[in-house]
Amino acid sequence: MAAHLSSGRVNLNILREAARKELRVFLDKCAGSKAIVWDEYLTGPFGLIAQYSLLKEHEVEKMFTLKSGRVPPADVKNVIFFVRPRLELMDIIVDNVFSEDKLHSSRDFHILFVPRRSLLCEQRLKEQGVLGSFVNIEEYILDLIPCDSDLLSMEYESAFRECYLENDQTSLYHTAKGLINLQALYGTIPQIYGKGECARHVANMMLRMKREFAGSQNQILPVFDSLLLLDRNVDLLTPLATQLTYEGLIDEIYGITNGYVKLPPEKFAEKKQGEGSKDLLTERKKLQLNSAEELYAEIRDKNFNAVGAALSKKAKIISAAFEERHNAKTVVEIKQFVSQLPHMQAARSSLANHTSIAELIKEITTSEAFFDNLTVEQEFMTGIDTDKVNTYIEDRIAQKEKLTKILRLMCMQSVCNNGLKQKVLDYYKREIFQAYGYEHMLTLNNLEKMGLFKPQTSSRNNYPTIRKTLKLWMEDANEQNPNDISYVYSGYAPLSIRLTQLLARPGWRSIEEVLKMLPGPHFEERQQLPGGLHKKRHQGENRTTLVFFLGGVTYAEIAALRFLSQMEDGGMEYVIATTKLINGTSWIGSLMDHPEH
Repeated sequence: MAAHLSSGRVNLNILREAARKELRVFLDKCAGSKAIVWDEYLTGPFGLIAQYSLLKEHEVEKMFTLKSGRVPPADVKNVIFFVRPRLELMDIIVDNVFSEDKLHSSRDFHILFVPRRSLLCEQRLKEQGVLGSFVNIEEYILDLIPCDSDLLSMEYESAFRECYLENDQTSLYHTAKGLINLQALYGTIPQIYGKGECARHVANMMLRMKREFAGSQNQILPVFDSLLLLDRNVDLLTPLATQLTYEGLIDEIYGITNGYVKLPPEKFAEKKQGEGSKDLLTERKKLQLNSAEELYAEIRDKNFNAVGAALSKKAKIISAAFEERHNAKTVVEIKQFVSQLPHMQAARSSLANHTSIAELIKEITTSEAFFDNLTVEQEFMTGIDTDKVNTYIEDRIAQKEKLTKILRLMCMQSVCNNGLKQKVLDYYKREIFQAYGYEHMLTLNNLEKMGLFKPQTSSRNNYPTIRKTLKLWMEDANEQNPNDISYVYSGYAPLSIRLTQLLARPGWRSIEEVLKMLPGPHFEERQQLPGGLHKKRHQGENRTTLVFFLGGVTYAEIAALRFLSQMEDGGMEYVIATTKLINGTSWIGSLMDHPEH
């Protein structure tokens, strides 16, 4: 099931197996038949660790979603609540337990807090008089979840908001703890680099934890050569831009959640035999997206403009493979053809799915609205008219376009101009309040605190210097056969990935001046390897860097890092970790006080 997790440079299946083992241990503590009551948010992340079959092996017979009232009847001995440590969820659990008690049930109750136990939550259960009803109260440390062969995510959706708006460092503690657990499995990472305030905090916590556990270090040869910690607020621009890779556009348009996407049903309806009409599918088509699927692994990181040609090439290969059956004459040849058939049929079905998805995306990317929006984004990125009210944004507000879309553009203009003149800022605010209501005052206030939509405090705009020095805009980006990371945004090279690229070669000393213009400190730390361990490198062997994005990463940035890993002369392979996989809409949505539905 998870074979693709072990196919990368680093075997991430080891991490998944460790998480599964912990889960088994806990389930076996609750002897007898079980029902799990899920905090709905956790079902997606847990699905990446353990399928229902694993739970079934450990006597889990029923699963329910956490709701007020009585837990649905089930003939089981144990009821286990899998929940995040949130007070509002404790109140629902209290309600569940009371409803059960009235019926004099003989069930045993247990709580598994994910990712940490919380004294506040236990106090709430105690105040409500139900703490004694629980046989086991434990925590399940779900820090870094393997999403693909080179990708780990904490699926911590509020990390950016907590760190930069609420000054809450809980997510940074979880990150540091996750990195310590990772090093227990893959060896001490000798070299740590970082940029940003949060990166500095995580590194400090990690080093402190490492000292505290000094005696229990595993004698493992390090798998990673270095760790790069990057704050999201070092590069606020990239998530605001529309991603132009295949995977990035699927996420922009439909949203990818825990490796799955739900698509409009009409393109996926099956034709019935002898009928011209298609079956009516009312359910959205749910597809899993990861590198286990050969075709997806091949096309996901391409610029969308190069996907059509790749699909048509694949179609020719598949159709030629099916034609081979006419050449199979001997029994051995026929047997060989039949043995390849399941693989060929899977490839054909995969091709049909991705052709349908590409058609759906193309309908949007060829529309005038998409083109106009992209034009404005690219004007901002290249420094055109960033200092005055933009007529396109005015028109979109007048048309009452989705607010997240408007905010993305306004924030992009502000970021590319190092803030906006007070009268431009006030004008935009007034327009937003009139069109969408005064309740969005808090949202605009949040965006200002984050430095996303703010008044210009000095007449100096550093962005043009940063853009020029780091080559963030490439006029002639080659979308079909890329030779630079800028292909993922058709011209714009993500600042975060340019920093990563330059760190590998020639090193950050060459861009010292620009680093000072970006928020937060930059630093370098060394970690001693346990006694006598030295990492020897074989001739031609690439180094491996773990790049950790604190506050979220986009699929386009991931594609750019994969591109760098594949470069012939790169000498570096990257594994990506993040607090959350984001796109501009979900990211801005997490900062809104009245999110759109």
